[in-house]
Amino acid sequence: MEKKSLLILGTASHVGKSSVVTAICRILSRNYKVAPFKAQNMSLNSWITKDGKEIGIAQAIQAKAAGTEPTADMNPVLLKPKGDCVSQVILLGEPYADKSAGQYYDSIEEMHAVLKGALERLWKEHDIIVMEGAGGAAEINLYERDIVNVGTARLTQAPIILVGDIERGGVFASLYGTVALLPEDVRKNVKGFIINKFRGDIEILRPGLKQLEEKTGIPVLGVLPHFKLRIPSEDSVSLGDKEDSKAKKEIEIAVIRLPRISNFTDFEPLEGLVKVRYVDIDEELGNPDAIMIPGTKNTVNDLLDLRASAMDKKIQAFKGKIPIFGICGGYQMLGRTIFDSGVENGVEAEFEGLGLLDIGTRFGEYKKKTVQVTKKVRGYGPILKPIDGEEIEGYEIHMGVTDSNRTVFGDDGAIDENGLVIGTYLHGLFDNRNIRDSLVRYLYERKGLEYSPEEIMSENDAYEELANVVEQNIDMEKLYEIAGVQKI
Repeated sequence: MEKKSLLILGTASHVGKSSVVTAICRILSRNYKVAPFKAQNMSLNSWITKDGKEIGIAQAIQAKAAGTEPTADMNPVLLKPKGDCVSQVILLGEPYADKSAGQYYDSIEEMHAVLKGALERLWKEHDIIVMEGAGGAAEINLYERDIVNVGTARLTQAPIILVGDIERGGVFASLYGTVALLPEDVRKNVKGFIINKFRGDIEILRPGLKQLEEKTGIPVLGVLPHFKLRIPSEDSVSLGDKEDSKAKKEIEIAVIRLPRISNFTDFEPLEGLVKVRYVDIDEELGNPDAIMIPGTKNTVNDLLDLRASAMDKKIQAFKGKIPIFGICGGYQMLGRTIFDSGVENGVEAEFEGLGLLDIGTRFGEYKKKTVQVTKKVRGYGPILKPIDGEEIEGYEIHMGVTDSNRTVFGDDGAIDENGLVIGTYLHGLFDNRNIRDSLVRYLYERKGLEYSPEEIMSENDAYEELANVVEQNIDMEKLYEIAGVQKI
């Protein structure tokens, strides 16, 4: 089988590479077996595959859009920042080591070998691989150490489409400058531009498009309009967009924006039903109807930061008054104590938790639990009682072991005596309609409001919606030509 591939690079972070790859995966999958690929991802939003491997959530989304099962080969290197310029390196879905940037780049040749193996396995099973770069492609200080932009381009010799974001201005300079700074052996493979997030009159833009094509000799494939994505966010850069949201809903849920927040996508299914407000630890908490404490890459340090900012006391003041949920690291914080043998913070010590749940957590070894699960709800308290015995699905990604005398989801989680403080290790909790509706209905009824469950767009429909936007605004004949496949 011929090794066909297409590489989507960007002029900067958050220009829309992931969504463009998702759309192209969906479009091409109608006639071909397609796999997404990102050599190296830096994100705290991750996903667990069926065989228990951890990858970036964007590649899981792209695989689902392509109609294929997510695998570790689609994101062979995942970097999860822990703070102080140190990241946990996930290699082919397994924890490898905690490394500083310098230590990581010292082992870059080893990473090249991992990428080659992953690509070869994907090519054996698929007709084409749609690959994504990271950040800006023209990081000239990293060319000899890069594996995800220039490194992937050189390894595969794939045709390249460069994406730029017009919303923040300077898109022509960004596209032109990126091409000019790319090494010649990579520059020759840039076959098209896509301009993303446009608001305005396309006719006013056309003279600029023409000049860009004349100066670079590279065609502009199209201009994508600013568009509300209905797929999970890739990383914390997206949180800045959420802060501008002014959802006119009667119910407000406050999500504590921990300094090392991870998997905040857990709360995105609630955004269409209530106002979800992300609150920095040094902000006023206000008077929310519910509080969510999310996952974190470093439970101990975020707990200490909560305490230093006095956000811990603000949260504790709501015990027994409103629902307080903790997921993963947030669950661990809700307990009496956290004992760290040095896995989290490098020093053996015991830390006092928020004391809202009668649990204790122990970090005893550098070992992570990564698994997809199905659990039955134990109907304690006013929120969970209406769905007692029903099943929910989710996935676990955590270090540490927590003891609990009153589990709430099968053998997982804990709940307080009022049934309002709930903790769990299950990511994807609110993707389950039963628990999502049970919580929101409870919040509405407490205020004397009537709750009519709204239909949330299915994943499949969200992928189709995104693909349709791209198809309507991009020269698809040219895209198929660049990709080297026939439009059927």
